[in-house]
Amino acid sequence: MWTKLRASLPLQLVLAALIAWAIATLIPSNNEIAQQGWYQFITLGKTLYLGLLKMVVGIVVMLSLLQGITSIGSTVRLKKVGRTTILFYSFTSMIAISLGLGVSLMLPAWQPLETHVAVGEGVKLISADAAGGGAIAEKLFNMALVNPIAALAQGNLLAIVVFSFLLGIALLSSLPEKHVLFDVLSGLNKGVNSIVSGIIRLAPLAVFSIVFEFTVAGSGDLFQQLALFALLVFTLTVIHGAIVLPSIAKLVTGISIKRLFKALSAPMAMAFATSSSSATLPLSMQTAENELGVSQSTSSMVLPLGAVMNMDGTALFEGVAAIFLAQLFGVDLTTSGLVMIFVMAMVSSVGAPGMPSGSMSGMQMVLLAAGIPLEAIAILLIIERPLDTFRTAVNVEGDLIASLVVDKWVGYKSSQSTLNHVDEAISA
Repeated sequence: MWTKLRASLPLQLVLAALIAWAIATLIPSNNEIAQQGWYQFITLGKTLYLGLLKMVVGIVVMLSLLQGITSIGSTVRLKKVGRTTILFYSFTSMIAISLGLGVSLMLPAWQPLETHVAVGEGVKLISADAAGGGAIAEKLFNMALVNPIAALAQGNLLAIVVFSFLLGIALLSSLPEKHVLFDVLSGLNKGVNSIVSGIIRLAPLAVFSIVFEFTVAGSGDLFQQLALFALLVFTLTVIHGAIVLPSIAKLVTGISIKRLFKALSAPMAMAFATSSSSATLPLSMQTAENELGVSQSTSSMVLPLGAVMNMDGTALFEGVAAIFLAQLFGVDLTTSGLVMIFVMAMVSSVGAPGMPSGSMSGMQMVLLAAGIPLEAIAILLIIERPLDTFRTAVNVEGDLIASLVVDKWVGYKSSQSTLNHVDEAISA
């Protein structure tokens, strides 16, 4: 039993969460508890783990993308992998948003609020009169076109991805295939991955701290409609993650649902616990290569891209939340309004920070585009954090399935070879 526990990271994560919840439920909640020394000591696990990951995640993304691009071997192959990846991510995001909007519009309308929730003025990413396409494009360009050193320091993954793509393409185009710099990149990747492997072993400690903190500070005092909304988002997220994405993987690669989820269990559990696709990225890359049999050339390119632009759970949440808030605030959504919600949910999910509650920044753009008061975000904040855990797990699931599908499509190995590798890895 002890040997199995030591070898199974998902089991360690589950046990850490259950023990933390059991201990936290025995502690009476009060406003002074967060100031006590023992409480701050327990939460150090989260600070340590997330701090270490934050320290290396930007370097991991940059080196992984650079090696992924340069190991492809030619700009022709690079074009094929990049095009296939972006098309797949766009396709699954469109399905997620369509699912959320379609079900939300078929259900009975939410009861409008009699009085609006008043909130203080906060910092707005874009002004209420600048929700057009030009302002959105300008914001995305401002996020992406940043000095790479500053991007690494600030954890701006979108800018890191853009710079890595440009540098990788330049190196691939200007240097011979066997240049020594490519060996250096490979060596640096191995060194960073060794650091990441050590950090990942601390994940159960982080999960214990996160679950303990959330349980002690949590509150069950929710409005009835908000609870029903949370249930709706949860149900749709589960449908997308348990039916839609696995069906696509089965259709394209032939992998069984059971084998797929067994392979994905560890990164999905990590994503659920941390609510961070970026923090889960190192583990996702290990899983793709060791458990799913995806080539390193594919995983090192597809997964970092997915941590930035593939946010199916986030896009679904923003679409459903826009309908919910529009009906709560009595906003009459026309066809053009629904189209704007669809488009903005896709745009805002691209480049959303892969960290807890990262979707709230993009949610502002969705609300402004649909004419919904920004104060509505205050309502979402009540239940956004627990929902974030589920949709992050689906985001990571979509990234890993994308790596499997793209690896099949670009022809790095035959489908049968991939599935044999999966069988061997899972049964080991």
